[in-house]
Amino acid sequence: MHKEIKYKGMKKLLLIFFVMFPVCVNAFVDKDIAVMRVMNKDAGKVQELSVPVGQSVDFEKINITVRSCVQSDPFDAENYFAFIEVIEQENKKIFSNWMNRNEPGDKPLQHPDYDLWLVSCQ
Repeated sequence: MHKEIKYKGMKKLLLIFFVMFPVCVNAFVDKDIAVMRVMNKDAGKVQELSVPVGQSVDFEKINITVRSCVQSDPFDAENYFAFIEVIEQENKKIFSNWMNRNEPGDKPLQHPDYDLWLVSCQ
């Protein structure tokens, strides 16, 4: 009888804990291709690029490499994240960070000639 009371008390304590401190689990789905838009600010030229994860693509004076592209949990609001590296022709790294499709101004590519933003992961 004494053990049963302890067990019920423990169940109640765990229930209170999980109600007060919900466990947040973020699941991401790996994707193979990052779809991005690049704009040459001087020319007003916008181009959409599909870059496979682990590969690079040249756009005018910059080289764009996608290291990872993931989609948020399909049961949450749709969002995409990609880890992108951008190098100028002189082998000068000008960007190396995560981009978030739903928050393009959070960690933008800051370059006088180019804008770059993530469209989706496929």
